Amino acid sequence: MPVPALESPAPDFSLDALMPDGGTRRIGLRSLRGQWVVLFFYPADFSFVCPTEVRGFAARHRDFLDAGAVVLGASPDDLETHRAWSQELGGLPYPLLCDPGNAVACACGAAAENQPRPDRATLLIDPEGRLLYLERVSRNVGRSVAETLRILQALQTGRLCPADWRPGEPTFDLDADRPAAR
Repeated sequence: MPVPALESPAPDFSLDALMPDGGTRRIGLRSLRGQWVVLFFYPADFSFVCPTEVRGFAARHRDFLDAGAVVLGASPDDLETHRAWSQELGGLPYPLLCDPGNAVACACGAAAENQPRPDRATLLIDPEGRLLYLERVSRNVGRSVAETLRILQALQTGRLCPADWRPGEPTFDLDADRPAAR
């Protein structure tokens, strides 16, 4: 399955999710239209690197909410495994999606077909449902949650942002090469 093109519609999905209150619900991408979506795939619950990332997104969850984004974690694990792991981690403030068989991970470019577990991949989806960012790294290296937030904030400006840009710093007008304070 080919990796989705940037600025194209993100692959639609509807998956069972463990909610922060411990309940379950089906979450679909269509129902999230109008909001920014941070969707991150990780290989497995009860592993070594994954809890550092899951906790990292939990620690910065308020920052993502303040940026108007919904955070969703996804792995092939089932609801009961997510529930036990979330309890072990002390609870999570965002849903964990169940992607058995990696169908959604494959459609999103987070896993190769016939791969039993996804790689670490992060997608940023705009309120219109377009994929604007896709990062995929080897399973043995955890991603930077702070960098994910920075990229989200840069995309939300709708402007050109130079390397290492931070909120409040100058951006560039889309039609010119000169800095513009914004």
